[in-house]
Amino acid sequence: MTTSHALWYTSAHEAQIREEVLGELPDNFCLVRTLFSGISRGTESLIASGRVPKEDFERMRAPFMGGALPFPVKYGYASVGIVEEGPSSLLGKKVFSLSPHQSFSHLPNSALFQIGDIPAARALLAANMETALNGLWNAQPGPADKIGIVGGGVVGLLTGYLCAELPGATVHLVDTNPGRRAIALELGMHFCLPSAAPDNCDVVFHSSATASGLNTALAMAGDEATIAELSWFGSGQTATELGGSFHSRQLKLISSQVGRVAASHRARWSFSRRLQAAIELLKDSVLDSLIEEAIPLHQVVDALPTIFAPHSGILCQPITYPHSTH
Repeated sequence: MTTSHALWYTSAHEAQIREEVLGELPDNFCLVRTLFSGISRGTESLIASGRVPKEDFERMRAPFMGGALPFPVKYGYASVGIVEEGPSSLLGKKVFSLSPHQSFSHLPNSALFQIGDIPAARALLAANMETALNGLWNAQPGPADKIGIVGGGVVGLLTGYLCAELPGATVHLVDTNPGRRAIALELGMHFCLPSAAPDNCDVVFHSSATASGLNTALAMAGDEATIAELSWFGSGQTATELGGSFHSRQLKLISSQVGRVAASHRARWSFSRRLQAAIELLKDSVLDSLIEEAIPLHQVVDALPTIFAPHSGILCQPITYPHSTH
C-alpha cells in the first residue's frame, strides 16, 4: 500500500493537499514516484477559479483527473517521475505522464513516456510543446515567413521557438510584459510591445487568452494570412474586431486544440507518437529559461494566488515532492 499526497481544487480559489492511499498495483500498471509536476497557469487558473463552462466539462477532463468538474477536482497534466514498480523495461526509468499533482501514482504502462537524458524539470514542458507542435501543423508556417506570436506565456514562447527554427523565418513576439524581451531574444525571436506590433505577417499565432491580444493578432496579419487561436478563454464572451477590413483582406481565423491531432497529420500520427515527438523537441538547454524555481508541495496552496495572478510573470511552475510513505 502506498500513501500519496495530492493537490485538489476544492472550490473557486480554494485548494488543499489531500492524503490518499493507493490500492494494489493493477496489471499492466506502474507505480511512479513523482519528481516534479508542472502547473499550467492558463488552463489551471480557469479550473481553480471555476470558469470552465458546464458544456465543456467532459472535453476538459485531464487523462488521469480525480473527482469531477467543477469541484472538487484533482487536475494537472504535466508530471515527471521514476518508475518504482512495473515491468523491467520501465523499472527505474524517468518518465513523463499526463497526470495530476501528486506524490505517487498508479499509471498504465502505455501512458508513460521515457525522457532519456532530458532534465526532469525541463521535461515538464512536454504537454505545452505538444500544443505548440500541433499549432504549427494546423497553421503551417513555412521557411522565410514573417511570423507573429501574440502572448509570451509558455505555449506562445514554445510556438515561437519552433517557428524560429524554420530556415529564413522572422518571428516577432508581442507581449504587454517588457520582461519577456530577454527570453524572446534567447529563443530566437524579436520582441515588441503591442503598440509597436508589426503588420503584414504571413502567419500569426495568438496565445494570450485576451480579447485585446486576439485583436492585435488580427491587425498583424497580412492579406489572406492565417491567424491560429491557441488560447482557451473559458466562460464569458470575447469581443473580436471582425469589422473593418477583416473580410476584404480575406483573413483566415482558425482554432487549434491539442485534444485532436491536426488534420494535416491525423491519418499517420497517434497521440502517443505526437507526445513522444514533443519530448524529443525539448533537448535544447535554452528551454530551461522557461522553468521557474521549484516549490515544495506543502507550500503550493499558499503560493497559488501568486502563481495565477494575471501579471505574475511566472512561466512553468514546478512542484517538488517529499518522500511519501511507501
